Amino acid sequence: MRAAPDDSSEQVTQALAGEPLTVDERRDGWARIRTGYDYPGWIREEALGPGDAQLPTPRDGDPVAEARSYLGAPYEWGGLTERGIDCSGLVHMAYRRVGRLVPRDADQQEAAAIEIDEAEAQPGDLVCFGEPGKANHIAFWLGEGHILHATARAGVNAVVEEPLDSVDERPMRFVRLEVF
Repeated sequence: MRAAPDDSSEQVTQALAGEPLTVDERRDGWARIRTGYDYPGWIREEALGPGDAQLPTPRDGDPVAEARSYLGAPYEWGGLTERGIDCSGLVHMAYRRVGRLVPRDADQQEAAAIEIDEAEAQPGDLVCFGEPGKANHIAFWLGEGHILHATARAGVNAVVEEPLDSVDERPMRFVRLEVF
């Protein structure tokens, strides 16, 4: 999905096969769409699939285990697959694989969560980086000082597990998503 109806426009996310989409507008071979989690963007009309797509049915599962299945996947801004994924896409897809729909971007994920004290954080909670209410990076808290995230900082360009102190972005907050 692109920010504007142009192949050279920034990729803002990806629409996966079978994902429910709403078409808001059509223009010159492009469709302005909105995903099931209310994310807008543009795709080529020929990429639209048949209607009646559905999101996965909620099931028992561990989002952290799902996120670990992406270990080693390359970082890609706006990516949602093993071929390339970004930090908030990792959180989004980990929950989506267990049938839970959470927002797409880090700041939206932060807004959907409740802030908790670091001492209360449990594996699976999230660590938000950047100004409060404006998270620009997000990671799964694994406990014992470690996180799981997709990152593209110097020397690392993949989904990795690493010590929290290896990330020099500040400020940071711990949050818990209330997902049903």
